This record gives sequence, C-alpha cells and structure tokens, in this order.
Amino acid sequence: MTAGFGWALGQIVAINLVLSGDNAVVIAAAAQRLDPLRRRSAVLWGSVGAVVLRIGLTFVAASLLHLPWVQTIGGIFLLAMGYRLVVPAVSAETHNAQVEGYWAAIRLILIADVIMSLDNVLTLAAVAQGDERLLIFGLVTSLPFVVVGSALLARLLDKYPFLMRVGGALLGQVGGQMILTDPLWHGVALLRRDWVVLSFSLLCAGVIATARRR
Repeated sequence: MTAGFGWALGQIVAINLVLSGDNAVVIAAAAQRLDPLRRRSAVLWGSVGAVVLRIGLTFVAASLLHLPWVQTIGGIFLLAMGYRLVVPAVSAETHNAQVEGYWAAIRLILIADVIMSLDNVLTLAAVAQGDERLLIFGLVTSLPFVVVGSALLARLLDKYPFLMRVGGALLGQVGGQMILTDPLWHGVALLRRDWVVLSFSLLCAGVIATARRR
C-alpha cells in the first residue's frame, strides 16, 4: 500500500464519519414507528440496499447533477418524504399496517438515502481520483457508520419522539437546497445568492417540522 493510497483511504473514512450523520438521522426516523425487530431489519436491509445503489450511482452521479431538473425533482421528493416522516399516512396499530409500514420504511430509506448521497458520492469520487478500489471501499465502509448510527438514533427517537421532526426538517433543508442549486435556475441571479438558498432551505425545513395532519 503506497502512502498516497493510505492517505486517500484515511480521508475516505473521515469523510464517511462526517457525511453519514444526516443519512443516519433520516434512516432512524423512517424506521422508528416499527416494532424493534422490524426496525432493526429495516435499518439493516435499507442501508445495505442504499449502499448497493450508491455504488451504481457513482458512475452517473457527476453527469446527473449537471442536468437541469434532476436536483429539483430530487429536492421535491425529499420534501415529500420529510412530510411523510412528520405526518405518517400509515397506522401502526395492526399487523397488516406493520407489514406495510415495514416495506414503506425500506422504500423511504432507499430513496432518501440515495438522493441525499449524491453530493457524498461525488466527494468520495473526487478523493478516489478514479481508483475504483478506493471508491467501492469508501461506499462499503459507510454502511457500518450508518447502521450503527441509525440504531443509536432510533433509541433516542423512542425516548424523545419530537426528534422525528428533526429528521423531517433535515430532509426539508436538504430538499430546499437541492431545488435552488439545480442548474435549471442558474440563469436567475437572485436565486444563486447564498442567503436566498439558505433562507429557502430553512423555510422548507420549518414548514415540514411544524406540519400537522389535516
């Protein structure tokens, strides 16, 4: 192992520690309403599936993010998912609802994780500099960080249910930011200002965090 390879490896592990936090929050929130056994299973298989999808996504992420509408559509998806976390449509009172909720949680984990990981994947790709071994290692090693972090956060959500709104707000913030950083809006000077992007993303986070069932 060369010094350069070892340095890049260390960078990737550090990046995973920093960037996996947001994903762990969302995964824990998505699975929180399931019973403990189903929750662990949903977190594990949702995370494994998300890593597999990330590996495939790596080879197209750079070009995707430069296409108009991609980030806008992804941002809208995240806003909708944030709302679903805060205002769940599925009741957990019956066994059938639990089964439906289990698969709904896995779907939510997969989609939200992949959308939120676009920038993460690009960051890892930049560090790997075309070395597929490093890139795949970086994506695979993100799995334990996310799974362990999600399990710990799920326990906190049991104790402090209001933290579910934090997960929803996080999706809202990332979704709002993705929408306004879409190349689609690059011709609109006002929307490119940092304070506008920040204000809009915080507004989206606030709206979702305070959402109520009608």
